[in-house]
Amino acid sequence: MGEGRIQKLVIVGGGTAGWMAAAALRRHFQGGPLEITLVESAEIGAIGVGEATIPTIRGFYRSLGLSDAEVMRATQATCKLGIRFNGWLREGESFIHPFGHFGQDLNGVPFHHYWRKLAEGGEPTDIADYSLGASLARAGKFMPPPRDPASTASVYDWALHFDASLFAQLMRRVAEDNGVRRIDARIVKVNLRSDDGRVASLDLSNGQTLEGDLFIDCSGFRGLLIEEALGAGYEDWSDLLFCDRAWAVQSEGVGEPMPYTDVTAHAAGWRWRIPLRHRHGNGYVYASRYISDEDALAELKAAVPDALLHEPRRITFTPGRRKKVWNKNVIALGLASGFLEPLESTSIALIETGIEKIKALFPDRDLAPELADEFNDWSRREMERVRDFIILHYWANRRGDTAFWRDCNAVALPDDLKRKVELFVQRGHFVRYRWEMFAPTSWMAIYAGFELLPQGIDPALDGVDAKALGPPLARMRQAVREAVASAPTHGAFLDQFSRPAAMTAAR
Repeated sequence: MGEGRIQKLVIVGGGTAGWMAAAALRRHFQGGPLEITLVESAEIGAIGVGEATIPTIRGFYRSLGLSDAEVMRATQATCKLGIRFNGWLREGESFIHPFGHFGQDLNGVPFHHYWRKLAEGGEPTDIADYSLGASLARAGKFMPPPRDPASTASVYDWALHFDASLFAQLMRRVAEDNGVRRIDARIVKVNLRSDDGRVASLDLSNGQTLEGDLFIDCSGFRGLLIEEALGAGYEDWSDLLFCDRAWAVQSEGVGEPMPYTDVTAHAAGWRWRIPLRHRHGNGYVYASRYISDEDALAELKAAVPDALLHEPRRITFTPGRRKKVWNKNVIALGLASGFLEPLESTSIALIETGIEKIKALFPDRDLAPELADEFNDWSRREMERVRDFIILHYWANRRGDTAFWRDCNAVALPDDLKRKVELFVQRGHFVRYRWEMFAPTSWMAIYAGFELLPQGIDPALDGVDAKALGPPLARMRQAVREAVASAPTHGAFLDQFSRPAAMTAAR
């Protein structure tokens, strides 16, 4: 057991990452001797932009004993069935990346081979027609997934759009209710041990010195402990992902809230629009080497259809990751561990997986190096897999109208991503690595949306008449259409879900 259990865990920084970690780790180690202290300063604001999530967030807060209804009510949330990409393939064209399946696999052959076989027979169809999640999103409707789906075409999941600052407040309440101690102060000095260079304590602006055995750095891009104190190093991926800045602004919100995140291609990047109950989130993510801050701001303001609630705020970042996410007795989480960009809503999901890694590899006081090595290897692979998925969105575009999009086409793909794309195009085969956030269904949505389609169909279908596939696939599409027709609009669902009776039932 080494030198004994960790007694004092210190989390540096609140915000989404800090309070998620505090709430989850207090719950995980409930009843034990571990003391968890979070230090943050009310004088320092959090980034607080990330309003979109992926379905794993629902499993996260359920593990804390919270229901969908409780979280949605506390965070002014709406439902998210996926992401709609506007103008990424070509101007004027859109497609949806849903959180769900397409069609029904049969006889060990994935559905997309049947879909391609039907198209070869002269009957091309939109793959989204075989997905209930995608079809609901397109229609602006929402209902919970059926408990007994008729086929995998009816299998889908959903996530939330929420106010990130309200979610952090909710996590704080959960954490403090379970015994996490909060100190409101700035860190004025990080004290290192002379023998091994580990962090020994923190001098705070209130005159207190805070000691700890293990520290979790949630200080954002700054990386107060992991970088400024310990010099973990940073791996810059700007040669693969060009966007390095964003303007973000909230607006009043107009019309029915759509059950998806809207992402629209622009001259030197892309714009997001996220509906909440009380407002909308908007932002323009762009590459500063292709457009000035002033022109990017003008593009954003011109594109937002409703009144702005404040002046837009600029965020700068370098896409990449810490070379050591766990260094000595410090573990970086959230923005302190690295950042890619907001596309595909991965930031909060990476906080979740970071917390799971901390649980799985939680050390004793001797901090066995094998644990840190495994943590860092796991983190590196996971971040690279997410990076590759995002690169695919840019590389596969067929716009060619600006230097930004042309240069995205010309990026040399990382070896793993190149292999994935080649195997899918040649044979319709999905490569699935360990520590990968996005499942084959997500890759299928992006491949199809960017018209990266298999050149070869599974030879098991050589004896199948393409015309014979027409009627059963038509019935599948019809079943999806009927389910969509019977579903309420997203706004109607939210109104019903917010009633006290629904809240009681959800508990």
